Amino acid sequence: MTKAEVISQISEKTGIPKDDVQLTVEAFFNVVKSSMAEGENIYVRGFGSFVNKKRAKKIARNISKNTAIEIAEHFIPSFKPSKVFVEKIKKSDKVKAVNN
Repeated sequence: MTKAEVISQISEKTGIPKDDVQLTVEAFFNVVKSSMAEGENIYVRGFGSFVNKKRAKKIARNISKNTAIEIAEHFIPSFKPSKVFVEKIKKSDKVKAVNN
C-alpha cells in the first residue's frame, strides 16, 4: 500500500478532504523524522514505537579489494510494533492466506 492509498482510505473513512489528510500525514512523518533526528523516540500506545537503535562499531570486509574497513558506531531508525498490533497480525486470516 502506498502513501497515496493510505491518504485515500483515511479520507473515505473520515470524510475529511484528501488535501487536508495529505497535509496531516505529511506533517506526522516530518515530526517523526525531525524528532528522531534530535534523538527522541516516539511512542504511540496501541500501535508501536519509533526508536533509534545503536549499532556498535565493527570491522567489515571489502571483498573486491580484500581490505578491512572500520564502520563507526552509529544509530539507525527502527519501528517496534506494540503487542496489540502484533497479536492483530498473528490472528489475521488474510495475512495467513497471502503468505501460504
